[in-house]
Amino acid sequence: MTGITESKIAEWTEKPWNPVTGCSKVSSGCLNCYAETQAKWLHGMNNPKYRNTFEVTLHEDLIELPLSWRNPQRVFTCSMSDLFHERVPLEFILRVFDTMRRSSQHTFLVLTKRSRRLAELSSQIEWTDNIWMGVTLEEERFNHRIDDLRSTGAIRRFISAEPLLENLGVLNLSGIDWIFVGGESGDNARPIEESWILNIRDQCREQGVMFTFKQWGGKNRKKNGSLLEGNYYHDMPPVMRDK
Repeated sequence: MTGITESKIAEWTEKPWNPVTGCSKVSSGCLNCYAETQAKWLHGMNNPKYRNTFEVTLHEDLIELPLSWRNPQRVFTCSMSDLFHERVPLEFILRVFDTMRRSSQHTFLVLTKRSRRLAELSSQIEWTDNIWMGVTLEEERFNHRIDDLRSTGAIRRFISAEPLLENLGVLNLSGIDWIFVGGESGDNARPIEESWILNIRDQCREQGVMFTFKQWGGKNRKKNGSLLEGNYYHDMPPVMRDK
């Protein structure tokens, strides 16, 4: 990694909302899960929401929380879980989506690695344009998740290539609005190569897709920053105040 001269990290959301906490590993990107580490710390601090540490837990009292937030924000839904985890009932998922629909002043970002379940349930979800639905791609073998995402009724669609673990090859980005890319963080972070990032950036340019490079990652992610070939790429989905 060359040319990193200052620390500037693209924080893609402003507020987390976690009506579900806890998850389980389904693919390579889960190996050093930041949410699992944080959940263990919160459990140790006796936070009641993490009484089950990282077991999937539903929080009924948080389902309508965004309705009380007046200022428009970019909200990461289930940053400490996967809303489409097999242990989250459909009825609960639909209630979460109903809150997002009713909180039209906010922009919600929902991210899953369980794209097959997302595709299966999509027809039962009422999609609105303030809900951005995304899938994670960490290796080329998971590129089928793009097809699953594209098959849904989501109005806004995005891809998280974080942690990016290899070159994703040729991508069909038809119907995709945004991609953000990031290296893995922490003591055990796996390496990321510049050529992998540039491959995605160039395809976004060619196919008219917003591109964000979030971070190089590593043990000191803030020091490593997000400078790529002398530039910052920090496209973000708009919220009401930006329109």
